[in-house]
Amino acid sequence: MMIKLVRMDEPAFQFFLQQATRDYAEDKVRIGAWDQETAMKLSQEEMTRFLPQGLYTEGAYLYSIVEEETGTQAGYIWFNVNRGRQGKEAFIYDFYIFEPYQRNGYGSGALALLDDEARSMGVTQIGLHVFGDNERALKLYQKMGYGITDISMSKKL
Repeated sequence: MMIKLVRMDEPAFQFFLQQATRDYAEDKVRIGAWDQETAMKLSQEEMTRFLPQGLYTEGAYLYSIVEEETGTQAGYIWFNVNRGRQGKEAFIYDFYIFEPYQRNGYGSGALALLDDEARSMGVTQIGLHVFGDNERALKLYQKMGYGITDISMSKKL
């Protein structure tokens, strides 16, 4: 399995935006943060806030994860780079490996490529958020060297 990160073009971005907006809304409903009725609207507002110029938003890097042999897209990753306290820092806003490619090393491969890409940009730290019920993602991130920085918790009454 050989993959590469390819900067999204406009059609790839439109596909990503549609899927990512829907997935984020579903995640927020699942964890109880948003109501089903307003989730899509809130998710669209968040995407507009974080990507005001879409694909061309300054500091935003949107990549398709592509199989080298076939040229098939296996997923996508979006991260932003900003100046932080210890220099340039990246934050992964969205990372998804499509179902048929999951559990085959694509996730860890893509994160390793992201490390290389971020280093080439002078980034010294990469952060991300993972929902607490996403144990598979949590295990992947820990395997790839990410440590927990804080934990938010809630309890249903």
